[in-house]
Amino acid sequence: MSAFVVTEPGVYDGMPDDVYHADPVAGGSLSSTGARKLLPPSCPALFRWWADHGQPPQRAFDFGHAAHRLVLGIGPEIVAVDYDDWRTKDARERRDAAYAAGQVPLLAPEYTVVEEMAAALRAHPIAGALFTAPGDPEQSMFWTDGDRPNTLIWRRARVDWFPRWSGSGRLIVPDYKTCRSAEPAACAKAMADYGYYMQAAWYLDAVRVLGLADEAAFVFVFQQKDPPYLITVCEPDREALAVGELRNREAVHTYRRCRAAGHWPDYSDGRVLPLSLPRWALYQLEESA
Repeated sequence: MSAFVVTEPGVYDGMPDDVYHADPVAGGSLSSTGARKLLPPSCPALFRWWADHGQPPQRAFDFGHAAHRLVLGIGPEIVAVDYDDWRTKDARERRDAAYAAGQVPLLAPEYTVVEEMAAALRAHPIAGALFTAPGDPEQSMFWTDGDRPNTLIWRRARVDWFPRWSGSGRLIVPDYKTCRSAEPAACAKAMADYGYYMQAAWYLDAVRVLGLADEAAFVFVFQQKDPPYLITVCEPDREALAVGELRNREAVHTYRRCRAAGHWPDYSDGRVLPLSLPRWALYQLEESA
């Protein structure tokens, strides 16, 4: 049995990544990622499949995982495969062996880029300070939601870096994101597209409920994946956090209801839905008439 069986709310240090994502709470718990998968444009049925089967390795995530490893100093081991692409049989076999061992395979040019990104982040006056301040990487937080046994559920979060709070001032919790563009409008679009505003509100909930700080802020550190690896540090505003909190409550309510009923509905939940043309299609048809 895993040494990391969670039975009490709190912050758990040193929990392996695979243990956290496999969910060490008996009966299950809800993460920020899971909350986002419960709500449109996803649905509870997709959440249930994801929670039961996990997510297989995807090349799209390897770069971000590797960047996190070099920035935070923790995470899956990176394996540099000395090829420029994956077209040869030997390169693909090395890649597959790395995946099987729980490692992150990168082509040699990709590994060089990740090293340069980590160096650029450490040199940034704000981002570098956030991730080098006294603290601990990859802290796993677990807490309960609900005041009655029949409605109580567990929630969890895993923060990239949790600073050691001195007891005065604001606790600032940073989250690292690699991206195509760190231009502020692109960061705002990513926050909307990927539900990062829900993540921010979710993690601040963890800090508040666990009593980890009197006042806390959550900031995103966006870094471009192309030279010169520009960085934008931004904090979701009050409106974004308020919307995130509302969406999170909706997700928690949906999770609680589905668990109680043992039913995880798909998009239509067994109904025949009316289907209309999107407004943009109607507009195009009107323009071409």
